[in-house]
Amino acid sequence: MTILCSNPKAQYLSHKEEIDAAIRSVLDSGWYILGENVREFEKEFADYIGVSQGIGVGNGTDAIQLALASCGVGSGDEVITVSHTAVATVAAIESVGAIPVFVDIDPDYFTMDASKIEELISASTKAIVPVHLYGQSADVDPLLDIAKKYSLFVIEDCAQAHGATFKNKRVGSFGDMACFSFYPTKNLGALGDGGMVVTDNPQLAEKARLLREYGWVERYISHYSGWNTRLDEIQAAILRVKLKYLDEDNSKRREIARIYESELKNLDLILPKIREDSTHVFHLFVVRHTQRDGLLQYLEKKKIAAGVHYPVPIHLQPAYQFSVGSKCSLKETEIVVEEVLSLPIYPELTNKEVNMIIDAIIDFENNII
Repeated sequence: MTILCSNPKAQYLSHKEEIDAAIRSVLDSGWYILGENVREFEKEFADYIGVSQGIGVGNGTDAIQLALASCGVGSGDEVITVSHTAVATVAAIESVGAIPVFVDIDPDYFTMDASKIEELISASTKAIVPVHLYGQSADVDPLLDIAKKYSLFVIEDCAQAHGATFKNKRVGSFGDMACFSFYPTKNLGALGDGGMVVTDNPQLAEKARLLREYGWVERYISHYSGWNTRLDEIQAAILRVKLKYLDEDNSKRREIARIYESELKNLDLILPKIREDSTHVFHLFVVRHTQRDGLLQYLEKKKIAAGVHYPVPIHLQPAYQFSVGSKCSLKETEIVVEEVLSLPIYPELTNKEVNMIIDAIIDFENNII
């Protein structure tokens, strides 16, 4: 059997009885959209993050789009973000008519290099979207200082960092708004699509709630030009169950990461570095190797499904090659994408499977010509 890079079915099976009961409860209720489960999950998740407002939406991409629009970001505005991220980050920026401006990454942590932001700011810059990548916080303090200096919105992309902390605060509680995905493979994953916008700003929250459902203030009367992007009751009920176990599951991820680090530290790999004063939740365990493709193919032969997150930076993809990303060098981004490899990691991964992965990597290292 193949060892998967992520395994949402295994997580469903670990909480199957509770999840099945939650689904049955929704089915029996007769209320399937924006009901009690969505309201309760919005409150529970916002409380978990440490903010006052949560707005459940259809997916993580919609969450970013909604947050940008709620902050008034629109046609012709520039938004500073990274090219080393899921394409969703940039797709959301373009969906509101804004222009992505790419900043390079810090190669130690794979997140936005805050020291290079200021040179990219123009009269058209409206927001910064830092991505808390792979389960670790971006370098929050300096980018918040820059945003304050230039009166820019900060919208956190937390799609890979449910439960991660920086200086004892959870990511998602730093910016004007923050966005989460509940795609099934996430640390907190639904059994379908789902997302959420969180904020401590009641006015921005109210705008987001209106925009997620056609801009309705009262039903059928649109006061704004909005969308249809609603978290459904079944997914909210599932997420309420799984939220109770998120910290425990993140601890299991950290234990697997500890074993990887202990057993692989003397090999020709660059292992993940953890930012000072941060808690890494290891959505992905990403190493660097100069012979990444050879290692990836070797693991495949051993029936180990590693991954590459992400093989082509967004500014080099066909749809985005003519974006504003050429304003500055993205040297570190372009180096990193040739070397990154994601090893399997999820709470249900067994010690036997972890050791099989480690043995395969050691075997590859011992046989490199």
